[in-house]
Amino acid sequence: MPVHLTILGSGSGGNCAYLETDSVRLLIDAGLSGRQIRQRMASVARAPETLTGILITHEHSDHIAGLVGLAARLEVPIYCNRLTKEAIEAQLQIQVNARLFTSGGSFEVADVTVDTFSVSHDASDPVGFLVRTAAGNIGFLTDLGHATKLVVERVRAANVLLLEANHDVKMLQDDPRRPWSLKQRILSRHGHLSNESAAEVAGQILSSGLRRLYLGHLSRECNRPELAHRAVVARLEQLGGTHVWVESTSQDIPSATFTL
Repeated sequence: MPVHLTILGSGSGGNCAYLETDSVRLLIDAGLSGRQIRQRMASVARAPETLTGILITHEHSDHIAGLVGLAARLEVPIYCNRLTKEAIEAQLQIQVNARLFTSGGSFEVADVTVDTFSVSHDASDPVGFLVRTAAGNIGFLTDLGHATKLVVERVRAANVLLLEANHDVKMLQDDPRRPWSLKQRILSRHGHLSNESAAEVAGQILSSGLRRLYLGHLSRECNRPELAHRAVVARLEQLGGTHVWVESTSQDIPSATFTL
C-alpha cells in the first residue's frame, strides 16, 4: 500500500502538505489560503472535499490561514490539541470540528497512526508529527527554535522528513527590514531553526532508513534554497549519509509528489 506525499507549499508565508494512503487523505497544516490549497490539490487531481482530516501543528497564521475556507465550510475534522483548538477559534472566530489529542500521545486515522511530540516554539502548545504507515514513516518537524533529545528520538524513525531550515544566520542578522526584537525571537530557543541547526538535526536523525529530507519553512528574505541545501548535504556527507535525497521546498509551487 503506497503512500503519496506532496508538499503543497512551505515557507514563512504559508505551510501545507498533502498525504494520501489507500484509506486516508490528510493535510498537515493549512497555512495557505483556501483558494491556494484548492488549486494546489487540483494539480495532483485532488479536492478538499475528499479530505479525511487536517492535522495542525500550532495556531500561527502561516499554518491555519486556510481553515476558514476548508474546515469551517466543509466541516473537515481538525486534529489538534486543546490549547491549539482554543487559539484557532479565538484567532479565526470560527468553531472547528476538532478531534483532540494530548501532546506526546498517538492516535489513529483509518490506516495510519500519528505520533505527536512537543516542540520548542512560541505558540500555545506546538507539536510535530510522525505519521506511521504500512509503507513507512513520514515526519513533520518545523517551527522550533531547537531540537531536544526527545524530538530527535521521536523523528529518528522517519523514512521521509520535512525539516525546518528557516534562515541563514548572517542574512538574518544583516537584514535591515527586521527589528532587533524580531531577530532575537527568530534566533531564540523558541524561534526557528537556522540552516546550520537543521544540518545538525539531520545528522542526529540520520539512519539507513532515512530516504528523503525536505527542507521547509525557508525565509524569503533571510535564506536561499541553495544555502540550506548546501549546509544540510555537507553535514550528511560527513556522516556517510549520501543515500538521503535532500530537497528544498518552495512557498510558491508544490513539490513533485513522492511515493513511499
